[in-house]
Amino acid sequence: MLLTEEHHMIRKTVHDFAEREIRPIARELDEKEQFSEELTKKMGDIGLFGLRLPQEYGGMDMDTLAYVIAIEELARVDSSQAATLAAHISLGVGPILHYGTEAQKKKYLQKLSTGEALWAFGLTEPDAGSDSRNTSTSARLEEGHWIINGSKIFITNGASGINVGATVQVVSGTNNGQKEFSTILVDANTPGFKRVPMHGKMMWRASDTSQLFFDECRVPESNLLGQRGEGSRIMLSTLDSGRLAIAAMGLGLAQGAFEMALSYAKQRKQFGKPIAHFQINAFKLADMATKIELARNLLYKGAWLKSNNQPFAKEAAMAKLYCSEIAREVADEAVQLHGGYGLMKDYDIERFYRDQRLLQIGEGTSEIQRLVISRYIGCYD
Repeated sequence: MLLTEEHHMIRKTVHDFAEREIRPIARELDEKEQFSEELTKKMGDIGLFGLRLPQEYGGMDMDTLAYVIAIEELARVDSSQAATLAAHISLGVGPILHYGTEAQKKKYLQKLSTGEALWAFGLTEPDAGSDSRNTSTSARLEEGHWIINGSKIFITNGASGINVGATVQVVSGTNNGQKEFSTILVDANTPGFKRVPMHGKMMWRASDTSQLFFDECRVPESNLLGQRGEGSRIMLSTLDSGRLAIAAMGLGLAQGAFEMALSYAKQRKQFGKPIAHFQINAFKLADMATKIELARNLLYKGAWLKSNNQPFAKEAAMAKLYCSEIAREVADEAVQLHGGYGLMKDYDIERFYRDQRLLQIGEGTSEIQRLVISRYIGCYD
């Protein structure tokens, strides 16, 4: 796929930023399990948080492919920072931009375009993961306010000092005996809304992951996002776009792992010559490069379809599945090429090997992607 000058520009800008600002501290942030507000604000300074927003809301109004390239280049160096950006744009800003009233857009989007403030996506619960319709967090309407009770878990960008709220799926009633789902915008300073950071993660240790708790949390009726009863549709359509971002994280991680493996194989000598000169290793690297190129083309096609207002959900599921699986395969082979050093924290490939594992789980497991794809190709006609 031919990229425009704008696409090449965003790649170079993010590539240089990641090398200059993120790489020198990525290992330390991972080791300390520390979310960096300073680094987030620096990403905002170069416009990354406003990539997909219209200019009237402080954004750069770039297309989906430019956004995917930006995520890819961040993940090439550090998945934690890529996750912060991806969750904010696709899951945080996306629903407000596409389903919000003009008043809601004016209230939230300008401040969410700068990196000074983050927004979260409250869908997953302890008993509602792949089965999002098992949501139990509830909201009842009383005297012009929604009263919310329940909890969410594994929420990215939910508890940092610069988080200003979350879009939350709730059960807002019943309809013909079935749960009615709605989405509500909840400001971080709302009484009864508690946000608790989660620690002890294997991966994405420098991103903010949290639990959200709602105890008689009182939110104005006007904070309803979209129409009452449309919550599940809003949240699931948001995940379609989010899958492209997760795919971009897989692609970027695979590219970074490949580059580390190639560099190490050209420097490391055994039996008197670089290990890259041994055919078994050269072929491994050739296979890695081929898989990465295939993943990139599949992902870019999905991004192009979305940018041109074409149906893209099938391609998003395929890209999310394939890129996350390729990230696993490439990271694993990269560790193998590093030998014992690949198991040491002194080498970044150890972090990449851990970070890739979430990609087959987050925003729809690989099993769910296969289910989605099988439906699109007509297996259940």
